[in-house]
Amino acid sequence: MVRMRASRGFTLVELLVVIAIIGVLIALLLPAVQQAREAARRMQCSNNLKQLGLAIHNYHDTFQNFPGGTYACCWGTWQVSILPFIEQKNLYDNYNITDKYVTSDSRYSGDDNIDVTTVELSALTCPSDTPNKPLGSITSHSYGANYGNTDYDQGTVNGVEFHGAPFKYVNNDEGSKGYQGFRDITDGTANTVLFAEKLQGEGKDLRAYSWWGDGSSVSGYLTPNTSDADRIYSASYCNNLPLKNLPCAASTSSAPSMFAARSRHPGGVQVVLCDGSSRFITETIQVDTWRNLMSSRDGQVLGEF
Repeated sequence: MVRMRASRGFTLVELLVVIAIIGVLIALLLPAVQQAREAARRMQCSNNLKQLGLAIHNYHDTFQNFPGGTYACCWGTWQVSILPFIEQKNLYDNYNITDKYVTSDSRYSGDDNIDVTTVELSALTCPSDTPNKPLGSITSHSYGANYGNTDYDQGTVNGVEFHGAPFKYVNNDEGSKGYQGFRDITDGTANTVLFAEKLQGEGKDLRAYSWWGDGSSVSGYLTPNTSDADRIYSASYCNNLPLKNLPCAASTSSAPSMFAARSRHPGGVQVVLCDGSSRFITETIQVDTWRNLMSSRDGQVLGEF
């Protein structure tokens, strides 16, 4: 009689070895997948900033100056002004910028404009950032206008003097002197930041609340992704999250309102320079080099960046 050979199955040890190998492969592949995704997000963020730089160049071609950084506290920011130049003319036409400084209805949160300021603009949102709506339905965004090398008020901070910036706070009585242009970038357009990344916070955190004055800005006193705290005039408007690269505290006389460039990209932040080129700035940049890069007319020679 022919004896049938019994089929041999996998032993428990063999199964465990196979499972362990699969686990190692997954552990090796996941970081690579995450890195590839972040590289794609960083590229998209860079492209957003390039388009933002192009929009400002087109704006300048039309008006011969940059928009105001913010029109007083609450009647719109640069973000409103450039809407027609980022293919959002319908939103711009629906925003009452004509009556700025006049009525509460024409503020960013007023009845005239709430349909616009509740829109999240993908062109102004870094895909690595986390969206936040601090006060109801009004949106925040990921890019801030360069307010210079010191603070939001563009004053002297602890002996560091202000040396110009592409954007500033514009009052209703300033007229044309409130607006900067390429003529004012005497350090050179390739040596001056135009916009930089900033992070949206969590909860009632207004640091990236960009339809509103303070939230539309970035300052250069603090280096990118610094562990030092951003400063805002009321502690109730910031959520201190140091483990998420978002330290924050109330402003003081020695630490006035200022908002550092911040991102979720490993190692640094994206910026667009006044010449329209996008650059990645490492968080290890020397503080003097960074402040020179954020100044528009300090006359200093830049180090490596």
